Amino acid sequence: MTPKSRYTLLPIFLIVAVDILGLTMVMPILPFYAEHYGASPKIVGMLVTIYALCQLASGPFLGRASDRTGRKPMLIVSQLGTCAGFILLARSHSLAMIFLSRFIDGITAGNLPIAQAYISDVTEPENRAKAFGVIGIAFGVSFFIGPAISGYLVRFGFAAPAWAAAGLSLASVFCTYFLLPPVTHHRPALEEPTFPLHPAIFLKYFRDPVLRNLLLEFLFFGFAFADFMSGFALFAERRFSAHGHPYGAREIGYYYTYLGFLAIITQGLLLRRLLKRFGETQLVVSGFFFQAIGYGALAFVYRVPALLITALFNSFGSGVLRPALASLVSQRASRNDQGAVMGLAQSLVSVGQILAPILAGELIGRRQLNAWALSAAFFSLCGFVIVFRKS
Repeated sequence: MTPKSRYTLLPIFLIVAVDILGLTMVMPILPFYAEHYGASPKIVGMLVTIYALCQLASGPFLGRASDRTGRKPMLIVSQLGTCAGFILLARSHSLAMIFLSRFIDGITAGNLPIAQAYISDVTEPENRAKAFGVIGIAFGVSFFIGPAISGYLVRFGFAAPAWAAAGLSLASVFCTYFLLPPVTHHRPALEEPTFPLHPAIFLKYFRDPVLRNLLLEFLFFGFAFADFMSGFALFAERRFSAHGHPYGAREIGYYYTYLGFLAIITQGLLLRRLLKRFGETQLVVSGFFFQAIGYGALAFVYRVPALLITALFNSFGSGVLRPALASLVSQRASRNDQGAVMGLAQSLVSVGQILAPILAGELIGRRQLNAWALSAAFFSLCGFVIVFRKS
């Protein structure tokens, strides 16, 4: 890895970590915030759906725009949208305002794919999976401390974590503006349509069989991960108890903190060594396999120690999957298509975030807890089959 790329990874890490920290501070309060204004559980679930729908629409557009105008300007635009969404959430006094805040945040949610495209610009192909690992570390650190901060601040009201998240988002804007070096390389005029979700955007990349398989793997990763994240709290509430009462927000928060700690270990300590020894493709195969074991095992777990063991499998699987997949996608895409392809990959993840919560809610609502766990494992196995057949 060149000195230039090493210098660039630090501000990218700070930018992504601060953005995700704000998100993890807001996520725990959203259901309770919405219920405060009369939302039913079904309406609460739609908060996830509207964000993912907006992200699905905006991902390719923001990525393509960053190919044309540069990563840094579009990253700042995306961060300002996130900040505006958090401010509106903090000032919300109705359910409609909460939904509007999620709409604004979702329609400008290009931070992650643009950051990944930026990393692709400044790293050599053989070093990209290691570089993408910094995003995974940022996720782990943020999930490790974000819910704890939110749990402390919520004593001052639902708006307090949202204001704190807005402040962090604004700090990430300054970090991007002052610390992130601009990337300069020739970008030819783009001939294909740039309207969000225009069929030509999809068809261009899906005509490449290798890239098509990688994007499908992103899709199944998104389904499996969203199925797990959207359903786990409801599953744990019905399956486990602590001191005679069902699992609640505090216990779920502890579990997410544990997952964050495991993510830091996986991507901070193990990823580089594993990449050096096995390479990206084998890590994707292993990631889907271990993720399927971790999710599927939940169907047979009834005690907390066993639950913590399953977390070792699914955390390792998802921890190596995303950076390895992102690296392979970036290596296959041309230099001038990095933002668009990363945006498309994020949009496919968003498809999972739209549909998987509906499936999870339906299964758990019918008390089909084992079927929910096995559905997440099934999506992981679908990804495993695709990558295993071509490896």
